[in-house]
Amino acid sequence: MFYREAGDFKVSYEEDSQTFPIKFDRYRYYMVLAFAFLVIPFTINDYWANAILLPFLIYSIAAIGLNILVGYCGQVSLGTGGFMAVGAYACYKLMTAFPEVSMFVHVLLAGGVTGLVCVLFGLPSLRIKGFYLAVATLAAQFFLVWLFNRVPWFYNYSASGQINAPERDVFGIVITGPNAPAWATYLFCLIFLTLCALVARNLTRGTVGRSWMAIRDMDIAAEIIGVNPLKAKLTAFAVSGFFIGVSGALFFAIYLGAVEVGEAFGITKSFLVLFMVIIGGLGSIFGSFAGAAFLVLLPVVLKVVGVDVLGWPPDIVAHFQLVIVGGLIVVFLIVEPHGLAQLWRVTKEKLRLWPFPH
Repeated sequence: MFYREAGDFKVSYEEDSQTFPIKFDRYRYYMVLAFAFLVIPFTINDYWANAILLPFLIYSIAAIGLNILVGYCGQVSLGTGGFMAVGAYACYKLMTAFPEVSMFVHVLLAGGVTGLVCVLFGLPSLRIKGFYLAVATLAAQFFLVWLFNRVPWFYNYSASGQINAPERDVFGIVITGPNAPAWATYLFCLIFLTLCALVARNLTRGTVGRSWMAIRDMDIAAEIIGVNPLKAKLTAFAVSGFFIGVSGALFFAIYLGAVEVGEAFGITKSFLVLFMVIIGGLGSIFGSFAGAAFLVLLPVVLKVVGVDVLGWPPDIVAHFQLVIVGGLIVVFLIVEPHGLAQLWRVTKEKLRLWPFPH
């Protein structure tokens, strides 16, 4: 009964076109942000940070980046893991070469480097699309992993081939390395996620986002009405690459601390982020959050229920997780292509009209 719009009128175009036109949604968004910034850091522990919160924040950034490319611009990509590796290795080289520079700058520059690399591998999208573009980005995935494995300069000639994040601090607070407190790493990732989500939301609602969606819906018609396909596709690859690079840098420096490229950024990582986008909802920023939350929480819930409560063997629970994810992908692609985001929109519409039938 409280989710209503009575008396919530608009007097300008800016008010009507804002991200949350309904006051209840807007206040709820502010409450979630306040809780995330002001409550969770004081109650967090290492388990919650490492098992749930940090993976959710980092994968959400990666899912937003891939959603811009796949969901908004319609350019299929299977190279997310390789582009995350670019962000991780760029951040590592910057951290070791310029130890006096702020970690914020390192992560942003790593995102910029990844955006440039992503544009380079996005050039084939000007000539090919669909399955052939997916194969081209898949080739980029394998090439990048091979490059970081075979060129010793990228891992500073380490005998093990592994890269390790040196200890760095922000305003005197350690955020990388084994001594970093959980609340500091959480806040660092949360700041980047908030900024990336705001930038992505504004881009997708503006002229750039409309050009992406025009290319996605029908590229020939979009070109006829004046959309430049070269600019639209390459900007989508650049922005997507920037977000994915930021997530890769955070995944290496803040979350893992030590990375071997084949294990951390293999093809499995590319499919994981793609599944987040499909389950959460193509063409939806909220869907990126929902998909990341679902696939981060699913193994934790299955472990608690299957292993701890029911006593099932861990390998059976792991296979059961694959069955659930695969089944959900098939169901969403057939029944609801817009994923969890569309289910949430339908639920909100029902609440707005309840108890009256739709």
